[in-house]
Amino acid sequence: MEQKRASRDVQFSSNEHAGTLYGDLNKNIQLIEDGARVHINVRGAALKVSGAEHDVSLAVNLLEQLYGLISTGYPIYTSDVAFGLKILQGNPSARLERIFLDKVFVTARNRVISPKTPNQKLYIDAIRGHDIVFGIGPAGTGKTYLAVAMAVAALADNMVRTIILTRPAVEAGERLGFLPGDLTQKVDPYLRPLNDALLDMLGIEKAQDLLDQGIIEIAPLAFMRGRTLSNAFVILDEAQNTTREQMKMFLTRIGFDSRAVITGDITQIDLSSRRKSGLIQAADLLGAIDGISFCRFTKRDVVRHPLVQKIIQAYEGDTQLDETDPYP
Repeated sequence: MEQKRASRDVQFSSNEHAGTLYGDLNKNIQLIEDGARVHINVRGAALKVSGAEHDVSLAVNLLEQLYGLISTGYPIYTSDVAFGLKILQGNPSARLERIFLDKVFVTARNRVISPKTPNQKLYIDAIRGHDIVFGIGPAGTGKTYLAVAMAVAALADNMVRTIILTRPAVEAGERLGFLPGDLTQKVDPYLRPLNDALLDMLGIEKAQDLLDQGIIEIAPLAFMRGRTLSNAFVILDEAQNTTREQMKMFLTRIGFDSRAVITGDITQIDLSSRRKSGLIQAADLLGAIDGISFCRFTKRDVVRHPLVQKIIQAYEGDTQLDETDPYP
């Protein structure tokens, strides 16, 4: 059944804020037109939105909320438009300011890091309120990046003395022994994603200075054995590739005044078929313990380029999310 057609006029009070909302060459407007399947006619600070009634309501809701964010001084990025559209498509009553205005950290390039989906907001709140948090979900959902941002913010606020970033150096089709160099050079590719996130937030000079001082440490999980990690913010990435013994070892390293975030994607386990993932076992055993929080992400939380979702759907051969997928 064809939807009823409608059009609505929107009038903004500030030409400057309206221009920021529209984006360079009306790029944001074009994004909303494509995503909400509407036509938007722009005349200064006035808009006319036309299309199916439901789509028009969605587009106007998004435009008004984004304009409100700009009015508070929030720097709207093109990605925010895409994320905001996705949020309101799932829940038209959602308030974007409750998510986007939760500033986690401001990078060396003066870019605001904040949650971009409702689940990311829940994740940030869980890290603030729990000593141990598990973030489980597919790649691209911001699990590791937001955890690193929270760690850097905690260090800047003197809530912890050190940051420790670690992940298991598990082989995915290649043998470490055949890679050139010493042990440090062999495991460096496994730790590179953590290092990249750190450099993006702090800048090369600041990050390197903190690494040289030992205030920030990036190391393979095996290096954690025998240590007590006190007054530290510890992040275990790619935790799906820990064995049960490694996960127990890591969790029992946590000392006083420390917090830990464990992230992983249970669809990307590189362990041999004979070994059960420590992340899966931890989720089975620890879910009811006070002080530990489990946050689960879905494909709807992917915050990469909007084309990524379309690419995923094309490879799945279906425009609908697979109901049997562990991340529906």
